[in-house]
Amino acid sequence: MAVQTSNHPIETLPAPRTLVLTRVFDAPRAIVWEAWTNPRHLAQWWGPHEYTAPRAEIDLRPGGALRIDMRGPDGSVQAVTGAVRDVRPLERLVFTTRLTDEHGGVFVEILNTVTLADRNGRTTLRLEARVLQAAPEAAGPLAGMEEGWSQSLDKLASDVATRASEREMVVTRVLDAPRELVWAAWTDPAHIGAWWGPEGFATTTIVMDVRPGGRWEHVMHGPDGTNYPNLTVYHDVVTPERLVYSNSGGEEEGPRATFRATVTFDEMGARTRITMRAAFHSADARELVFRQFGAYEGAHQTLNRLARFLATV
Repeated sequence: MAVQTSNHPIETLPAPRTLVLTRVFDAPRAIVWEAWTNPRHLAQWWGPHEYTAPRAEIDLRPGGALRIDMRGPDGSVQAVTGAVRDVRPLERLVFTTRLTDEHGGVFVEILNTVTLADRNGRTTLRLEARVLQAAPEAAGPLAGMEEGWSQSLDKLASDVATRASEREMVVTRVLDAPRELVWAAWTDPAHIGAWWGPEGFATTTIVMDVRPGGRWEHVMHGPDGTNYPNLTVYHDVVTPERLVYSNSGGEEEGPRATFRATVTFDEMGARTRITMRAAFHSADARELVFRQFGAYEGAHQTLNRLARFLATV
């Protein structure tokens, strides 16, 4: 299978019957990786539009077996078998896929190499599909690989986008302040304690080092006296445009909320649009922090406090 759309380029390499495909998915890398390696998710998208996968199995280790049954629109089932060659979690998956003829001989065998790269919360996929062997009768099906992969990756894009939206929280606000000032309020320890947290909260910063690999250790103090220690680790810092970080926080002796956040600062003349996108491990994890910590309402209250603070600067 291969992919060719106006937005998703394909490169045909000089080597015979080798295709390199690229596509960018609007979903975190962990979700895209799970779609390739979790049989339950693999069955949701594998195959062209009119095909389903009633059976999907993968033993995720070198030498592990793979099997995917593909049911066509006429009800017939083809068994795709293969073996895992290499596994580098979140980064690289190499496996073979094989179809046999009616006599049990090899009809076609393909070596597939999938690599995933994180792009600030989105995922770039590169797939190389190299034909290892093929019977002469496979020329027709091989000619349709391109369209088959295109449709299959369309289904994958839809699947991961749905699951990403179920585990994300997105909050947007336009602030009446220039971007440089909003950035300073967000990254200067002398400012952030004046507004960070929901209504009634106070925040004490222990250390704040805003750079890739840097840490912000802080404690949020609730209006009832409860303390919420937090640790933020910065992954990407583009002044004054974008912050990407992981955060873990919660009650001192209670459950903790862990998420990866991307905050963008878009200049709108003398105003600034803030977009906060927090990705949780799962939809259940997101719902837990919504119920237990009031995360969605708390985020809106925090931006309300930031707006009031900016008005005084």
